[in-house]
Amino acid sequence: MQAQQSETDAAGHGINAEEWDRLVTRLGRNPNLVELGIYSVMWSEHCSYKSSRRHLSKFPTKNDRVIQGPGENAGVIDIGDGQAAIFKMESHNHPSYIEPYQGAATGVGGILRDVFTMGARPIALVNALRFGSPDHPKTRSLVAGVVAGIGGYGNCVGVPTVAGETQFDEGYNGNILVNAMAVGLADQDKIFYARGATPGNQIFYVGSKTGRDGIHGATMASAEFSEGDEEKRPTVQVGDPFTEKLLIEACLELMATDAIQAIQDMGAAGLTSSSVEMAASGGENGEGIGIEMDLDKVPQRETGMTAYEIMLSESQERMLMVLQPGKEDLAKAIFEKYDLDAEVIGMTTDTGRMVLKQFGQTVCDIPVAPLAEDAPNYDRPWVEPKVRAPLDMSKYPEPEDYGEVLLKLMSSPDMASKRWIWEQYDRHVMGDTIDSSQSMGDAAIVRIHGTNKALAICSDCNPHYVAADPYEGGKAVVAEAYRNLSSVGATPIAITDNLNFGNPEKPATMGYIVKAIEGMAEACRALDFPVVSGNVSLYNETDGVAIPPTPVVGGVGLIEDVSKIATLKGAQPGDAIILIGDFENCSMGASLYAREWLGLKGEALGPSPRVDLADEIDNAALVRKLIHDGLVNAVHDVSDGGIACALSEIALAANAGVSIDIGERFGKLSALSFLFGEGTARYVVAAKGGEEAVFDLIEAEGDKVKCLYLGYVEEVGEPEISFVHDAQSGDATSLSLDTLREAHEGWLPRYMKGEG
Repeated sequence: MQAQQSETDAAGHGINAEEWDRLVTRLGRNPNLVELGIYSVMWSEHCSYKSSRRHLSKFPTKNDRVIQGPGENAGVIDIGDGQAAIFKMESHNHPSYIEPYQGAATGVGGILRDVFTMGARPIALVNALRFGSPDHPKTRSLVAGVVAGIGGYGNCVGVPTVAGETQFDEGYNGNILVNAMAVGLADQDKIFYARGATPGNQIFYVGSKTGRDGIHGATMASAEFSEGDEEKRPTVQVGDPFTEKLLIEACLELMATDAIQAIQDMGAAGLTSSSVEMAASGGENGEGIGIEMDLDKVPQRETGMTAYEIMLSESQERMLMVLQPGKEDLAKAIFEKYDLDAEVIGMTTDTGRMVLKQFGQTVCDIPVAPLAEDAPNYDRPWVEPKVRAPLDMSKYPEPEDYGEVLLKLMSSPDMASKRWIWEQYDRHVMGDTIDSSQSMGDAAIVRIHGTNKALAICSDCNPHYVAADPYEGGKAVVAEAYRNLSSVGATPIAITDNLNFGNPEKPATMGYIVKAIEGMAEACRALDFPVVSGNVSLYNETDGVAIPPTPVVGGVGLIEDVSKIATLKGAQPGDAIILIGDFENCSMGASLYAREWLGLKGEALGPSPRVDLADEIDNAALVRKLIHDGLVNAVHDVSDGGIACALSEIALAANAGVSIDIGERFGKLSALSFLFGEGTARYVVAAKGGEEAVFDLIEAEGDKVKCLYLGYVEEVGEPEISFVHDAQSGDATSLSLDTLREAHEGWLPRYMKGEG
């Protein structure tokens, strides 16, 4: 055995004094370097969720369609006809800041492996990106590198990138966020799990060779940044999408046989986490088993690699399997056909221990159970986030021209078209993408191959709401995903999440984590929209400055008949524009108007809108029925920028003018608040040929759903957005659609050229 390590050595590996005492007590001695490295990654925040685990248990994780919730590589839901959708979202934040291209690329590769590890063919990729202020000197290069990495990997591996979101805020100047989601399809009787390995079977290593890239990647992702941390590039993995494509095909071919007993992706912490997780969940009753591996048999692309390096490497495109007895030759033949390494590197045992050997010597001999069961589970101190004072709009002058306001909001960094980004992604490879949310839609629609069904997929988060009120903001994140799926006619089923926050050891930050989770959990319960998988990314700080609280949600819903959908693009001349939802349920607090037009920040922005979950349920049900019954040509949920921005996006998508009546009909609500105020449970729809059929259906719902006739899609003339102040006199504020489009679509290309 190697020399034993000290408490000082442990501190250098991110293990504190309390954890060190627990480790030594369970082990009965000081660990050696290999053992210390294994404990350090398995007990890291990234792998153990030690600051969030007790709070994550508040999430509902089941409904009638959930087959597998959290705890496996990805979540699994029943989509009928013996099929399942498998999906998950994960972060690659720190690596993408240090090395944007490879950090983003390997984030895509890693999330794909989480999905096809379970037997699913990946059918869609999603990304949720947050960058710093456009004025920050690093932002432009980070955008270019991250987008190139996502496109370079996803396009080459042949999976469409169909949905996503991109925001800019100075709060991400020192710590960008790159969250990647993948969705796959599988037959319900061909789903594979990490659990289920039994003693006496061979452990099979497949894929790329192990190198020194990515060592301590999980540990790095569990610590704050400091100035100069770009020097951590060796901890960033290097991806190869062409190898990943071969690995997908080889794994799916092997999965078509009965050769695999258990399978695990080598993701964070590489060979360590994959082997420990399979052993910890192994056995016929999940009581755990042992594992013994000969590290000399691990395929290596570099000479002289130590056991420590082999176990902690996060080299990409690798999998670990436990094979059924006698299936080794079958598995080897398949992987050799795809020119991939495939080696038996060990055996499962009944000892409950992890035993590693190198050069004939035992370099690790530790019990498996403490690595998982004894992982720290902290009840971090937290303080209730401060309630913001209401935003007093009387302090600010009324804008003279609503058209100028709309132009500024629609061309602001958050609201501006992200065409420059999504045109770099292949959205239609595989041939089943019906609609991509990238082009301003609410959710992507991907046909389930060979059927008339489809999945709707979206990604959502408004960090400004969460910063203003994490409980209401957490509810709003889930509710927006629910609305986006409903807006295309899908029945929402479940979500995956990616909780991005700062240092949980700070009580103020921990308060945001706790309250956001509780708000999200309440919304998930009320909407029957459970969490089936996800990721927590903490310590997103640089030099003590935390990112805005950013709990991202990826939603998945089912469309039973793809002929009964709605998108942004369908509005026709003569259609009536109707608001579904309470027009008074809106606020200027934490709004795009307050941020961009008034230039407010932080506490001055005021509180976020309140979320009425009963309205979310009723209004979404009505919208889905309107779509199903073919009464609407276009649907859009109302979110950032309020009704005015939602209508503008419908007009731009249809290339048709829209005329909206903003005369004296809003009661106590000002026209400004009506147009640009933000709220929840609201949609705008373009009703076919007029409003009568829609209002008849709404009336049949009783008083559960509120609605308001807004105006109509123009039939003649140059397309423009018109806000009519007085229909009798013809007094109106108008904005040319061409002018709006140039501003909306022009900002990002100009910025990336260095012109803006």
